[in-house]
Amino acid sequence: MKAADPANRVLVFTQFEDVAYSPCGIPYVHGKEIPDFQSLFLADKQAYVDAGIEISYETTVRSIDTAAKRVHVEGVGEVAYDALVVATGFDYKDPGVPGSDLDGLYRVKNIRAAMEWDKVLDTVKRAVVVEASPLGLEMVTALAHRGIETHVIDPHPWALGDLCDPDVVAPVQESWAEMGVQMHWNTKLEAFLDDGAGHVRGVATSGGELPAELVVVATHKVPSNALAVAGGLAIGSTGGVVVNDHMLTSVPGVFAAGDVCEIPHIAGVPLQGLTGSHAYAQGKVAGFNAGGGDRSYQPVYVPWATVAGKWIIGGVAFGEVAAEALGMPYVVGRATGISRARYFPGVKPVRVKLLAEPGSLRLIGAQMVGGEGIKERADFLGVAVKKGLTLHDLATMENVYSPPIGALNEPIAVAAQDGVAAAARGA
Repeated sequence: MKAADPANRVLVFTQFEDVAYSPCGIPYVHGKEIPDFQSLFLADKQAYVDAGIEISYETTVRSIDTAAKRVHVEGVGEVAYDALVVATGFDYKDPGVPGSDLDGLYRVKNIRAAMEWDKVLDTVKRAVVVEASPLGLEMVTALAHRGIETHVIDPHPWALGDLCDPDVVAPVQESWAEMGVQMHWNTKLEAFLDDGAGHVRGVATSGGELPAELVVVATHKVPSNALAVAGGLAIGSTGGVVVNDHMLTSVPGVFAAGDVCEIPHIAGVPLQGLTGSHAYAQGKVAGFNAGGGDRSYQPVYVPWATVAGKWIIGGVAFGEVAAEALGMPYVVGRATGISRARYFPGVKPVRVKLLAEPGSLRLIGAQMVGGEGIKERADFLGVAVKKGLTLHDLATMENVYSPPIGALNEPIAVAAQDGVAAAARGA
């Protein structure tokens, strides 16, 4: 809003103690890969005062009256607005089982709570992670790094079952086994078990009971949309607030950004609960337009990557699991290559799988796993999907060859060549 017009008065109400830190870094502090939580803060509170932004911490907005253009703030009263941005974020999906209110259930979200939970981890010998979601992957790895006996339960046959293909995630699960993680696939949570004093002592599952002093609830993110619903904003099929390309909701003067809203994929599918980079970009568009500016946010193509176990996995748009679930026909090209020259120290394997539209061979998705270079490939392939590049384009792409940083044969190009050949064979 200040970027659109420095004269704008900007009021921020948050129920939390802080703003503008990286919750995505919390698992890595728990895993001792980042030394402290202070590293996750973007700036101190005085920086926002100096910027002229009025932030009310630990303050709850109770309701939105879009007709009167007011919000009701607990302890403050009615506050008028000219433009409003709703950025209430997400909640973890309620597992819907007994014991969901017990102590010892950790939902990774707030940094101040994470600081306290980090002290608890020093006393924990056994932990269970409920669901191998993106956060679940990070927390499984962090707990194993911490030396805690770690179990993960998930109703899918493999980790990231809604997003990732089994051949891509297999090396991650192998590395987890090497780290001592015990995996329970095709396993449903049935209850959190009470120790008799209101604290969790383990979980009951379809495969039996698992004892634990701590349980990480890493279920699917759902939009925290209660304020939006009560305020009369249109809600989409994902439960997220519907916005247009200016992040404007169904109500004039009200914008939304981040996990509370849903946005279109380039294939026309509505999506909710994406990455921090998406929320950041949406927030900049929503804030600029609420401040009187004019920016647009394009349909997404979702490049993603994360560290899991001893590997990095990532991709863009669709893998085989998602494409088949949506009934999308595809041609696939595969390759296993290396990240550097074969003779250079530290060389890592890179496995690439590309999905393309039959006939045109236009790229529609990719998934990868490797020891390094996955993030950069996901970024590039995201642009390739957005711009409509084909397997023919990628099969003949130029690539950097330098022994310390790039192999002679780029795995993306080799996978594209395999896909072109498969299409020619009618495979």
